[in-house]
Parts: sequence; C-alpha cells; structure tokens
Amino acid sequence: MKAVLSDRALLAIADAPVPVRRAFYKQLALLEFDMRHPSLQAKKYDKSTGVWPARVNKGWRFYFTIEGDAYRIHKVTPHPK
Repeated sequence: MKAVLSDRALLAIADAPVPVRRAFYKQLALLEFDMRHPSLQAKKYDKSTGVWPARVNKGWRFYFTIEGDAYRIHKVTPHPK
C-alpha cells in the first residue's frame, strides 16, 4: 500500500528537526512495506474513527488511517509524555 500525507503532516515534517524528518521517511517506508514491523509499534488508537498511531522515534509519533489501498497520514507530532 502507498502512503498519502495530508497538508498538516507535510507542514509538520517540514518544521521538524532533520533527524526526525529522516526517521519519519524511514518509518514511512516500513509502513508501506509491512505495517506490523516491530519498530513502528502501530496499533489501533480509536476504533470509532479508525485512527492508528505509529512510532517515528522515541519522542515522535505519526497518526494515520487506512483508506482503501492507502495509508493516509494525518499528523506528525512530538509524543506527549
């Protein structure tokens, strides 16, 4: 499946530090290959809306939904601690 980034996600990635940006695109490739990859730690966050969070790195997460044959990336954000 392919990943499609929302405008909000694109802006967040553009503003993110370079190491986070690199890690995000690495994790995005893993998502497209196999969403069950252990480093993603993807799990369904909200069953009613179908939102899934996945790990960028220790401090950042991205949130996506599965729409047809695509992963729609809605937001990329620092992980609340």
